[in-house]
Amino acid sequence: VQLQASGGGQVQAGGSLRLSCVASGRTVSKYAWFRQAPGKEREFVAAITRRLATTHYTDSVKGRFTISRDDAKNTVHLQMNSLNADDTAVYFCAASTIEHIIYNRRETYRFWGQGTLVTVSS
Repeated sequence: VQLQASGGGQVQAGGSLRLSCVASGRTVSKYAWFRQAPGKEREFVAAITRRLATTHYTDSVKGRFTISRDDAKNTVHLQMNSLNADDTAVYFCAASTIEHIIYNRRETYRFWGQGTLVTVSS
């Protein structure tokens, strides 16, 4: 599976951005977004399964971010609202062809996109 992410950019605090990631190659069972801020570990942000489109979020983005998928277009989106400086990071889309129960661990995703930078200025 090849993943191509887009949609990053610079936005003021309180603003919104929408990230997209297009997959090609094989059918994806599970998508996720992770992010990595400067000097920090890559962390889980959100995930969505294929079968029931079940979504999961890390606590810090609940109520602000929404993950969605369009299987007809092999695309996953991350709508990010009410952005703040703590959301500044490189965002990576990830995919798995296996629907693991565990959704927030990097090791369960075999395929990764190249990352897109989100900068939130205060």
